[in-house]
Amino acid sequence: MVLLIASSCNDFLDINENPNSPITADVQLVLPQAIVASASIANQFNSYGAHFGGYMANAGGFSGFGNLLSYNLTPGDWNGLWVNTYQDPLEDLKYVIDKTEGIDELSYFNAAAKIMTVVNYQRLVDAFGNIPYTDALRGGEGLTAPTYDDAATVYQALIAKLDEAINVINSAQFPLSLKGPTDARAYDPLFQGDIDSWKRYANTLKLRMFVRTGTFGAIDTGIGFLTTDAIVNPGYEKNRPNPTWNSWGRSTTDALSNSSRIPTSYAFAFYGGTGSKISDTGRGETLFVNFPSTPTNQLGNEVNNPTIIAGQVTWASNETGLAGTGVLKGPGMGRPLMLLAESLFLQAEAQLKGSLPGVAGAYITTYYEAMTASFSYLYQDESGAIVKPVAPIVTNYLTVNAGNRLVEIEAATTDAQRLEAIITQKYIAMNMVTSDEGWNEYRRTGFPLTIPGGGARVDIASNKSTVTSRPDRMPTRVLYPSSEQSFNAQNFVSINFSSDRIFWDPN
Repeated sequence: MVLLIASSCNDFLDINENPNSPITADVQLVLPQAIVASASIANQFNSYGAHFGGYMANAGGFSGFGNLLSYNLTPGDWNGLWVNTYQDPLEDLKYVIDKTEGIDELSYFNAAAKIMTVVNYQRLVDAFGNIPYTDALRGGEGLTAPTYDDAATVYQALIAKLDEAINVINSAQFPLSLKGPTDARAYDPLFQGDIDSWKRYANTLKLRMFVRTGTFGAIDTGIGFLTTDAIVNPGYEKNRPNPTWNSWGRSTTDALSNSSRIPTSYAFAFYGGTGSKISDTGRGETLFVNFPSTPTNQLGNEVNNPTIIAGQVTWASNETGLAGTGVLKGPGMGRPLMLLAESLFLQAEAQLKGSLPGVAGAYITTYYEAMTASFSYLYQDESGAIVKPVAPIVTNYLTVNAGNRLVEIEAATTDAQRLEAIITQKYIAMNMVTSDEGWNEYRRTGFPLTIPGGGARVDIASNKSTVTSRPDRMPTRVLYPSSEQSFNAQNFVSINFSSDRIFWDPN
């Protein structure tokens, strides 16, 4: 059904076409384009997080990595995160909201657009801090120099927008899923018309912001949180591939999409090999080519650094029976916006801190459920089917790592150590899926721990880092983009990338 609709709306898989060119467009056709565009932007944020969050390093045989290795950032670096988010999904989502506000029979589209608006704005805040929000997207009104809103204030506005979306759903009188041309299921490449999943997603996004800021407001636990992975799939296939596969897997002609990056030794040490922090054959076999002999490097090392395995996708399993699993399953795989594992790790942290109601020690059960959800996602194939029973693989993981407090949370003796286990396991689960969330959580909590100068297995930073004001030698954030220098110069702010922090970053 989604593929049929795609062909009838000028191919909403092609985000390079501007859906705002027509004077008017049906919101039923604009919303799916905006959701798919949000998934494409998620891939860009994943790549950014993989580089800064210690997941991805430079491979041998290439030069010209420049500022990526030194962290000597300029406004031109990661410019696309800002420009693409504002120009595509946010413009379209505002259009949908404006056209559906107060129209009961379009409540589904209104609520979904508001929730997706929060998804995109939160990513911008977490990367850039203060951003245009109140004055954003008002070019049609003649406002061409939007002022920047305080990031913490934007967070509060986003939480309010999620409450608004939930209220729209709860108060709608018109059936939210109908057969025929107004059937919401036909226009929803994320939850396929499941309005309860949208409510749970909104609640989980609220939880993420509460956990990140450490300040909890009202949250309706009766709604619950995500019970499945939130994955966008409008009908990706070889000629119209998943954006992550297109970036790090293969092209439509089966050529390697990229051969200049390999995993960091820091991240790989959570899976196995010499000096490993954790032994994780189960996930490692789905995630890396030729595991455990996958080539790795420390970001910045350009002396005798390994190349990729010739002709092979680095983040794709070639184990017998596991090809097509992991994070690069194939061109037709869905693009995750949020994994169930992340939802559960958020709940575990909130339970640990007493911010969610529940029995004492509930965080332990939730923590292991989150870990299992990570295994389950990696053991799914391109179609979403689990190719191998996960329970015995998880049991083996726990057995092999018995007593390791980064795995067996009962072995932790303080809440700080318990939080370290939760965030470390979340970092592992986000690897090459939503790596920006791993990077965000590292900045917020300082976990996984890093030892500056301690060697590639324990040092998250590039060995060419020029950032010296932080003990870990990491940048605190990216800069406002060069596009703002050109088009919004009166509000452009110069940032010190070695000390200026996002408001929720205490480190």
